Amino acid sequence: MSEIRIVVAIDFGTTYSGFAYAHRSKQNQITAHSDWQEYKGRFKTPTVLKYDESFKLTSWGVPALAEKPNKKKKTPDVKPVERFKLHLGQMKDKPHLPDKLDYKTAITDYLREMGQVIKNTLNTTWQKIDFFKQVLIIMTIPAEFDNQAMTIMRECAYDAGIINEKGSKNLKFTTEPEAAAVYCLKKRKEYNIDVGSSFMIVDCGGGTVDLTTRKLREDDKLDETTEREGDFCGGSFVDEEFLKFIGEKVGESALKQVKEKHYSQLQYMVQDFCRRVKIPFNGESKNFQPPEMDLKKLCPILQQYVKGSKLDEMEEIEWIVELTYDDVKAMFDPVIERIINLIRKQLDKSNDDISAILLVGGFSESKYLLKRVKQEFNDKVPTISVPTQPIIAVVKGAVQYGLEQEIVKTRVLKWTYGTDVAKKWQKGDPPHRRRSDGRIIKFTTLAKRGEQVPVDKKIVRNYAAPSATQKILGLDIYVTKKDNATYCNEPGVELLDSWNIKIPEENKSKENRSFSFTLTFGSVEIEATAQSKSGEKFENSFELDI
Repeated sequence: MSEIRIVVAIDFGTTYSGFAYAHRSKQNQITAHSDWQEYKGRFKTPTVLKYDESFKLTSWGVPALAEKPNKKKKTPDVKPVERFKLHLGQMKDKPHLPDKLDYKTAITDYLREMGQVIKNTLNTTWQKIDFFKQVLIIMTIPAEFDNQAMTIMRECAYDAGIINEKGSKNLKFTTEPEAAAVYCLKKRKEYNIDVGSSFMIVDCGGGTVDLTTRKLREDDKLDETTEREGDFCGGSFVDEEFLKFIGEKVGESALKQVKEKHYSQLQYMVQDFCRRVKIPFNGESKNFQPPEMDLKKLCPILQQYVKGSKLDEMEEIEWIVELTYDDVKAMFDPVIERIINLIRKQLDKSNDDISAILLVGGFSESKYLLKRVKQEFNDKVPTISVPTQPIIAVVKGAVQYGLEQEIVKTRVLKWTYGTDVAKKWQKGDPPHRRRSDGRIIKFTTLAKRGEQVPVDKKIVRNYAAPSATQKILGLDIYVTKKDNATYCNEPGVELLDSWNIKIPEENKSKENRSFSFTLTFGSVEIEATAQSKSGEKFENSFELDI
C-alpha cells in the first residue's frame, strides 16, 4: 500500500451512482465528480443501461434513461435496464431483467463505463498515474450485503478493468452507513457530537436504507455500538407508488404496455413527478397546491393503449390528472413508515443515549421524510438533521475512510463464524450423524453475532488431525445469522471458504499434525491463516460485511 497516491471511492447505487477522489498529499481536498455526460453539475448519474436487440451496450447514465416525448415517434423503445444492483440482495421481488441479460453482466458493463470516466479524470488531474499500482479503490456497499454479494462485486470490478487481479489489495469495501459516519465525524461540531456521544446514521438511498450507530472515542476514532440495520425501502419506491396511482387512472394494462414498449416516455413522466411533486413535498396540507399532470404532454403514447371506460374517463378530464394532498401523502407513507421502524429498532438496540440522528443519501433531501422522523423521535434524540450535500456524504466519507482506515476502531459482528470440528460422539447426539470412527462433526463458534470486536482482532485456535494415518486436514469456515449453530449443514449455515492442508509425511507426531489457525477481522475483509508446527503456512482472505 506504500505506492498508493490516489484514493477513489465508488458509490454504486441502486438508482444513482458517483465517485470522489483525493490525493494522499492533500487529504482535505476531496473532489466529488460532477462532469457527467449530458448531466453536468450533478454529483451522480443514473444507474441505468441501454442495450440494442443483440444486447450490445449503446448508452448509460442519463442518455439511457428518459427521453422527451416525440409525437412523431411510434416505434417501440428499447427498454433501459435499471435497479440491477438489487439482484445482489436478498429481497423477494427483484427487478425484472431481460431474459438474455444476467445481472452480473449489467453490473460489469456499468462499472466499466464508470471506470473509464474515473481513469480519464485522474489522468487529466494528475500526470503519470499508474492506475493499478497507485490508486486505491474504496467501494461502498449496503449494510445488508453478504459475502456472496461482495465476492460478485469484486469479480465484476475485475471484469470491468477497475482492478487487474481478482485478489487485488487495491480494492477495499466499506458499508454505506459507515462511510457516512466517517463523513459526519469530520463535521461533528455542527451536530453537537462530543467525546463519548453516540450518533445514528440513516443512509436513505434510492433502493436501500441503511443504519448504523457509532460512538466517538477520546482518540477521535469511531466505535460501532449496535448491529447494523438495512432494508429495501428507498426513494425509488415512492416513484413506484406514483406509477400505481397513474395505473389506477389509465388502467394497469395500458401502463404495463407503455412500460414495456415506450419506457423512456414513462420515465420522462416520472422525472417530472420527482421534480415538481416528490422533491418539494413537505407534508404540510396548508398552502398545498395540487399539481396537475398533463399526460398528453408528459406521456402521449398512453392514448394508444387506454381502452373502454378508462378512455372515457381520461377524455372527460382531457388527460389532465390532479394529485391531491392525500394522494401524494399516500405515496410517501408506506416507505417512510418502514424507515421509521428501522430507526426505532436501532434505538431499541442501543444501550446508550443517542445524541443525534443524521439523515444522508438522496432521499434524505425529502422535507416530508425529515419532518416525520422529527415528529417521531424529537422527544428521544436532541439533534435530528440532514448534512449539507447529503447526496455525497457516503462517497466523500468513503474517500476519507480510504485515506485513514484506522479511523474505525470497532465493529459489531453481523454474523456468527465457526468451523467444523470432529468430536467424540456422545449419548444424546443423533445416531445418524455418528461416523465410523466414533466421531461427529459439529459447528464450533469462533466469533458470535452481535459481539463488538476491535478492527484487526485476531482469533487464534489450535487444531490437530486426530489420526496419525490422516494425510489431509480439512479446514472450513462457516457463517450464519444464528447466534449459535450445532451442525455445519443445518439450515441457515453457509460455507464461506475451505482449505485442504497436507500433513507432512516425515513426522506424523501429534505435534506435527497440529495447526495454528488465525482469523483476523480487518475492515470489511477477513483474513485466515493456518500454520503447521513444521512451518508450512496457508493463507487466504475474503470480503465479508462483518
